Amino acid sequence: MQLREWWLYVALLCVPLLAVYLHIPPPQLSPALNSWRTSGHFFTFRGNNIFYKESFGVVGSSDVLLLLHGFPTSSYDWYKIWDSLTQRFNRVIALDFLGFGFSHKPRPHRYSIFEQASVVEALVTHLGLSEQRINILSHDYGDTVALELLYRSDHNRSGHITINSLCLSNGGIFPETHYPRFLQKVLKDSGFISPVFTRLINFQLFSRGCDLKDVFGPYTQPTEAEFWDMWTGIRFNDGNLVMDSILQYINQRLKHRERWVGTLTSTSTPLHMIYGPLDPVNPHPEFIQLYQKLVQRSTVSVLDEHVSHYPQLEDPTGFFNAYLSFINSF
Repeated sequence: MQLREWWLYVALLCVPLLAVYLHIPPPQLSPALNSWRTSGHFFTFRGNNIFYKESFGVVGSSDVLLLLHGFPTSSYDWYKIWDSLTQRFNRVIALDFLGFGFSHKPRPHRYSIFEQASVVEALVTHLGLSEQRINILSHDYGDTVALELLYRSDHNRSGHITINSLCLSNGGIFPETHYPRFLQKVLKDSGFISPVFTRLINFQLFSRGCDLKDVFGPYTQPTEAEFWDMWTGIRFNDGNLVMDSILQYINQRLKHRERWVGTLTSTSTPLHMIYGPLDPVNPHPEFIQLYQKLVQRSTVSVLDEHVSHYPQLEDPTGFFNAYLSFINSF
């Protein structure tokens, strides 16, 4: 009887503690993240507000650059090279995909690469750039969105973007060489349990236990403040609660491999790959050898051996110089 009463007391204590844990408010925006947000704008896509940031740079140039970020982060991934890019391009544009960063994060919702590509097309139309040739620089999740945009462009689909060039970076574009992190596999395939997991993720689990730390090189780790900025972007608008839905993109890559890899191998658009070789998600040399075998028209930049999955954050100078060399080559 006493043992049963003890467990009852423990249970009664855990209920309010769990309730408090599940209702911890999202962290406040850091000054840097708040500055990024206040310098941006919003447009509406199918009733959802989509955040984007735009800067005007080189006068006399008509070159436009569109930046597509990765999972699970946001357009803020580009902040370390933003100023450098504005010194090369007339307009530099980045957005937060639906479900990411400062954009709306509807739930329940069927997130898809196809919808994200339509979000990008709507942004280009919103900015009056439908007739403009667009350079695209993408990373990770953004690589697959870019390939859908490339497919639509090459097949002259209605409303498509005219792509001038495409530079990819460390995206899992080949399902056979893509190794999702443990939590990604758990969240995308656990059915009704996944929403429970998304509610239990906190900053410590995100930054230390969710494998994010392991996708940066040992000498290129983010600072505690940078991890907090990533987590804050996810928690904004309860984005942690849609991670399992967004992660279905991994299954979509497998299902639509022929469409997206096929357009990559057949396009005449100038292509480049910037690659951090320490990436455990798309490991060296397996990934880059397959890329060079299948995409023979593309040029490739392999960065320093200590650079991993986030090359634009881990080696911004090397990343920018590699991209500049590509964009100035045609």
